[in-house]
Amino acid sequence: MREISSNITFEIHAGETVPMKVANSTRLTVHGGPVWVTRSDDVEDYWLEPGHTLRLRRGERLWLSVEGAPAARVAFAIPARPSERLIDWAARAAQRLGVRVGDGWRTV
Repeated sequence: MREISSNITFEIHAGETVPMKVANSTRLTVHGGPVWVTRSDDVEDYWLEPGHTLRLRRGERLWLSVEGAPAARVAFAIPARPSERLIDWAARAAQRLGVRVGDGWRTV
């Protein structure tokens, strides 16, 4: 079972079922072809068309599959931590005010 703990994109082929565990709250976005999603602790299944998104909870398990289409790409995006969003907001505000902040490099 794959564990999702960072931003990642990968492809699922028709007839393949991929089990996953979500380590951090994240958002799933579908590209290419539709994806069938089964979630732990949820009585509903989800049929996601390309461009659709689904918010995922930390600790839940998923089973992803593709039917009919040759393949689909799924992208998992973990939201930035609140402290990172605050730093980015402050840097943009300072730039609007004409204040030069740092040298443009950011350590990730």
